[in-house]
Amino acid sequence: MSKNLSLIAIASLTMLTGLARAEADSPAAAATPEHTLTGNLSLNSDYRFRGISQTWKLPALQGGFDYSHASGFYLGTWASNVSGNSYNNSAGLELDLYGGWKFALSQDLTLDLGALAYVYPGAKLNSAPGVATNEKYTNVDLYAAVSAGAFSAKLSYAATDYFGLSSTTAGYAYFSSLAARGASKGSTYLDLNYSLDLGDGATLGLHAGHLSVRHYGELSYSDYKLSLAKEMAGLTWTGALVGTDARRDFYQAGNAAGQQAKRLGQAGVVISAGKSF
Repeated sequence: MSKNLSLIAIASLTMLTGLARAEADSPAAAATPEHTLTGNLSLNSDYRFRGISQTWKLPALQGGFDYSHASGFYLGTWASNVSGNSYNNSAGLELDLYGGWKFALSQDLTLDLGALAYVYPGAKLNSAPGVATNEKYTNVDLYAAVSAGAFSAKLSYAATDYFGLSSTTAGYAYFSSLAARGASKGSTYLDLNYSLDLGDGATLGLHAGHLSVRHYGELSYSDYKLSLAKEMAGLTWTGALVGTDARRDFYQAGNAAGQQAKRLGQAGVVISAGKSF
């Protein structure tokens, strides 16, 4: 190799090394920490889970924390007050515990695999007179989700009986008039979402979902949500139209004798104000 070629090679290597070092020290590279902890808190006019009111159409205070690692591994917890009336047998709190792994399949496609446990401390399902039961509402979902740009799709699979529904509990509590047909383990929920950035801190959200309850088709239904979110005064304000085609006789509740039952899946507007930190 000639002396000139050697000098060119050394100069090229030095330049490439300098570029690599500059890229590693750039703000973009430093902006992805190995560990991230975030929180959220919101006040809502109603708590709708898969389109069904969990607070008997009354306000809900909600919040949680999320930990994520640069590898894509994450853990989180989230909590909300829920109705304390006879509909859910004195359950006053929902506590969600979840974890999973999110990773890129390609430049524009992300896969998310995880598990989520819905826990209701101290709450138990009603049972037939004289029949002892320790059946609880606790439900565990396994899920797989894909996202591509503004679109996401998620399928959840109940690894336990769907919120306690089984041959032991069918026909009682809010499952009244259901015939016992075995376990509801294996129930699924399909969740489709599209988010459109309108600019100036405003976002339009579209959601469609379908719940399929195994062995208890009467409880299956579809739900929808149209939302508009706007960042103002340090908070995210959201207004959403939420509704379902759930059967009224299975999704309604009242907490006093002679009181008119409320349709928990009926279309309605939900307003919320939230903060992430």
